[in-house]
Amino acid sequence: MMPGRLGMPIAQEPLWISWHDSNWIPILNPTNVMDYFSEKSNPFYDRTCNNELVKMQRQSLEQLNNMIGVEFILLHVQDPILYVIRKQHRHSPTEATPLADYYIIAGTVYQAPDLASVFNSRLLSAVHHLQSAFEEASGYSRYHPNKGYTWDFSSNKALTDKTKTQTKKESAPTKEEASSLFQRKRVDMLLGELIRKFPLPMPTTHQNPARHEPPANVNGNIKKEPPETVDTKPNVGTNQQTNGAGE
Repeated sequence: MMPGRLGMPIAQEPLWISWHDSNWIPILNPTNVMDYFSEKSNPFYDRTCNNELVKMQRQSLEQLNNMIGVEFILLHVQDPILYVIRKQHRHSPTEATPLADYYIIAGTVYQAPDLASVFNSRLLSAVHHLQSAFEEASGYSRYHPNKGYTWDFSSNKALTDKTKTQTKKESAPTKEEASSLFQRKRVDMLLGELIRKFPLPMPTTHQNPARHEPPANVNGNIKKEPPETVDTKPNVGTNQQTNGAGE
């Protein structure tokens, strides 16, 4: 098992563990949160603290100000979700040194990390990313006796093109399947039934007699046709033939 920040296994390191009691969570409030924290199964609670002595003597927690040693106090309350408890070493009624902070969120107790642990985690994360970047960059360097050191990103480009091709294939729309013969006939039958039940109204059109417009000439003026001439002369030839036939 790997050693943790304090030289102990990670499973036993306080920053990697949490604790809760399901029986207390529904009734947890600012008046009983210290009793909840002082449960025997809580691994963050110190049995040798002054709180335990006051509890055994059934005294008020205000007596802690007159004692010297390790104690737990309720530092911050944001009811009903957050409680902050501080572990400190009291030297006098007006002087105390903080040792650790614990926060309770929704009934679960965690130990707050100290400043050294935060800096250590940030530095390790930054060093890891820098080391990964240097290792990847060194993989693209090439050396030639005539040219010296050069950079070759062809493998990275091929990998990028391959990734883009896979992305295009995944994002391409899938072709919809054609409808079956049963579906088409079923739709046609339903449409026919709807048309029989609800026939379309026939449009009623009023036909107006078209006006006869005289044709227009080239200049756009209406060409006036000459009036029709009626032949009033008698048909002499016809009358003669008729008379001849009668004779």
